[in-house]
Amino acid sequence: MSSIVTDQGIVHYEAYGRGQPVILLHGWLGSWGYWLNTMEALKDQYRCYALDFWGFGESGKRNTSYHLDDFVGLVDQFMERLGIEMAPIVGHSMGGTVALSLALSKPGRVKRVIVVGSPVVGNSLNIFLRLAGKPWIASIVWQMPKALQFGIKMFSPYIVKDWPAWYQMITDDLSRTTLEAFFLSIRSLHRADLRSKLSGIATPVMGIYGVGDNVVAPTQANIISNNVPVSRVKMMPGSKHFPMLDEPKAFNEYLAEFLSFEFAPLNKP
Repeated sequence: MSSIVTDQGIVHYEAYGRGQPVILLHGWLGSWGYWLNTMEALKDQYRCYALDFWGFGESGKRNTSYHLDDFVGLVDQFMERLGIEMAPIVGHSMGGTVALSLALSKPGRVKRVIVVGSPVVGNSLNIFLRLAGKPWIASIVWQMPKALQFGIKMFSPYIVKDWPAWYQMITDDLSRTTLEAFFLSIRSLHRADLRSKLSGIATPVMGIYGVGDNVVAPTQANIISNNVPVSRVKMMPGSKHFPMLDEPKAFNEYLAEFLSFEFAPLNKP
């Protein structure tokens, strides 16, 4: 277990492999553990850093804000502390939205972006996730942990193929999440809309989406392909919201190919 101290608290991370750095960001209610298989697949070519956002996993539990901009600042500080000047950023769900936002606000930090089942527009979130961003609903749900776990278990077959293993992961991660992180982060994600800014991204972007995603509308892939100057999209027919878990071999191959591809320099005005 490794950690660094940032301006807002301790950030836990795991590092694995050797070579050029790659930053891996988890989604809402998740943690670094979702990237274990990917880190193993990339270990011979890349040094992977998978971190936990504030309020999630083993990272510090902040008492202020869990806005997307806070997580963007976290990644920037993380890279600064570890001496990583620039790297590809891979993000699942909320983590992908953070990665895109980092590419817009700190372009010198981002070599390329890979978003996995990520919302570009917050309204693409499933209705239940949008409701979770309302404080009074979140508070009621939080006071009934057994009911919350039961609801997640019932819905889990629609989220991921190997739902029993995923349910154990999400239950463990949820037990380490604070109420504030639970609803403030998803509320911020619901309010996000990056469409008008995507044309300003000066780095290649790849979108990987599961065709059967019931958490984030897979049509978000069209927004990326239609608005990002240099972009690729992979639609994975055998995946739902977690392509890296549903089709790990194909996912890791797509990721490795995009990370190594030599793009022509983007013409700047």
